[in-house]
Amino acid sequence: MIAPLVFFALLAQSPIEDGIKALDAGKPAEAELLFTKATLADPADYSAFFNLAYAQTVLNKDADATKNYRKVLALKPALYEAELNLGILLLRQKLPAEAAPLLDSAAKAKPDQYRPNYYLGEALIDTGRGAEAEAAYRQAFKINPKSAEAAQGIGQALLNQHKTAEAAPFIEQAASIDPSFQPALLQLASVYEADKLFDEAIAIYRRFPNEPGVRERLGELLLQTGKSASAIPELESAVKSSPTVANLTALATAYLRDKQPEKCQPLLDQALRLEPNNGELRILYGRLLRDLRKFDLAANQFALAAKLDPKSADAWSDLAMVTVLIERYDIALGALDRLKQLNAEKPGHKYLRAITLDKIKQNKPQAKLALAAYQDFMAVAGGKFPDEEFKSRQRMKILEREINR
Repeated sequence: MIAPLVFFALLAQSPIEDGIKALDAGKPAEAELLFTKATLADPADYSAFFNLAYAQTVLNKDADATKNYRKVLALKPALYEAELNLGILLLRQKLPAEAAPLLDSAAKAKPDQYRPNYYLGEALIDTGRGAEAEAAYRQAFKINPKSAEAAQGIGQALLNQHKTAEAAPFIEQAASIDPSFQPALLQLASVYEADKLFDEAIAIYRRFPNEPGVRERLGELLLQTGKSASAIPELESAVKSSPTVANLTALATAYLRDKQPEKCQPLLDQALRLEPNNGELRILYGRLLRDLRKFDLAANQFALAAKLDPKSADAWSDLAMVTVLIERYDIALGALDRLKQLNAEKPGHKYLRAITLDKIKQNKPQAKLALAAYQDFMAVAGGKFPDEEFKSRQRMKILEREINR
């Protein structure tokens, strides 16, 4: 904010002079009373209203200060100091559309001044006018090339215009001028991710080794881009710092892809202790156990997942497949029936039903059911499953002979 104004010689002990002394002494409430007295004494004195507004701004009485700055501009239109202060005050109140014309006028009045140009950029970017904001920030940065906030402003305005490559050097420059602007690099990394420039995002995330959340995101991105081995130390660090279902699951996935399945089970056990009612997590755990050939334990997880979400086609499908492996055909057929009820039955499920019925047949009626199931599968297979179709044809011939015997 521009400091209090005194535009003319004042008599000793005048309210305005006393008010300014009170401000200098760190007594804004006392100053407010004195400046209020001055406005009552002369309602045409714009300097009295200006100083009153300034004191109210210091006191965080933004609504009152706004009203009095508007009175100043009514008495003295286009007063630079009032336009600038009111514009900044409106920005503080999240009113950028109202601030923009005031700051534009102030910047035009004094184009060589940093503050009106910078705050004009702030108002314009907050109203979605990226190209105009860029021009204002560039002018501010030209005036003060050591301003991290102006450099960051240019970068943000360019990002808003989807000019990532042009924005990056300015965001980097802001971070190098002032380390407190380092977090802006993380926003740049997220933009790189959105643009599928994963290597660039990874390079930025690696610059924050002491930030657990960033390391976790780095690990997830490395995993997503097929760099499982590189993801493991990042995710291990995240889990050690603050274990969550997300990072425990991601680390387990990284171990699995890196052919270290023996390390996965304890992690998923821990994740399930955190969220025992997470059906998707139980499906993931079940698949791990299945791949480790712990079929009974896998079946338990799939059954729990199906109980948690009876409409989960994945849970019923996995349950059907693994219970066939452990010869629990009654459970498998029940799971396949649920898939059919959910309209989620696929050709593979029809084949699974056929071989299950084939295995449990004990008489001609059951053989007919198995034959019908194979026929149902063949009707939808359409040559897409050559191995299963070949086996089905062979079994159908055998079943037909048994039925006609």
